[in-house]
Amino acid sequence: MTNLSYLKALNRALAAEMERDPAVCVFGEDVRVAVSNVTTGLHKKFGPDRVIDMPISEQAFTSFATGAAIAGQRPVIEYQIPALLFLAFEQIANQAHKFSLMTGGQTRVPVTYLLPSSGSRGGWAGQHSDHPYSLFAHVGVKTVVPATPADAYGLLASAIRDDDPVVVFAPAGAVGVRADVDLARLAPVPLGVGRVHRPGDDVTVVAVGHLVHDALAVAEELAGTVSVEVFDPRTLHPFDWPGLAASLERTGRLVVADDSNRSCGMAGEILASAAEGMHLVAPPRRVTRPDGAVLPFARDLDLALQPSRAQIRAAIEDVAKF
Repeated sequence: MTNLSYLKALNRALAAEMERDPAVCVFGEDVRVAVSNVTTGLHKKFGPDRVIDMPISEQAFTSFATGAAIAGQRPVIEYQIPALLFLAFEQIANQAHKFSLMTGGQTRVPVTYLLPSSGSRGGWAGQHSDHPYSLFAHVGVKTVVPATPADAYGLLASAIRDDDPVVVFAPAGAVGVRADVDLARLAPVPLGVGRVHRPGDDVTVVAVGHLVHDALAVAEELAGTVSVEVFDPRTLHPFDWPGLAASLERTGRLVVADDSNRSCGMAGEILASAAEGMHLVAPPRRVTRPDGAVLPFARDLDLALQPSRAQIRAAIEDVAKF
């Protein structure tokens, strides 16, 4: 067993896929010097033709990657901060995502968009602390948010192999996570398949990204009074609705923990879908950032706007009363 870090898992997945498929290449800013540590060693191993530093123009090199993918490459783009996806949203959602649909499947655009530290990193303030994964799920772009090193490896590998555009969000709250893994057993994780990290009988907690670890901690705290099942969707689009339905058949109670803004977020979509067609015996609850939240620079204020373990615990205890 090896104690593998989340970032090293992303690095290993990139290296393995570049070794497996010569069409895989990396675009981004400062990727040759590996400023995020995700591309460490790749330039030395695979050379300047496959690990390419781009000018500071996300719109330009996102479009460049679309053309490269249509021409037969499998680009992986690294964005240094999540807000840069706002600049490139049109190129991803309206161009790369739709080419296959508009050509009847004759054209494929296998681009992976990687955010190696999405969300708050403590004092990075309003323009660097977003979690915009709901935007991409909303328009139908494949969107994944790994919580563990093994899933970071497996989901990134699957994203790179997928023939459609995939956005991979690596939450800042998870990139420091380490876990003992058998390196020989690391493998692609299918998109659209969730994971039950902890089985339970009383309440299902759907936790997105790093909040999986908070949900597991709260579940352990409540083990003597409430049996909590922790469900990690792993992929937000396509979402594992059958997996969630199976969990709710066991528990009938739902809490969703989602570190993005409340209005029009994934938490609301999960609650609505569960209420429309799944087994519920109590009103569901969601724990999110507030409406329209913009995280401030001050550390205490930053933390006050993020979902907390105390909020998750209160929501679980609330639904467990019914």
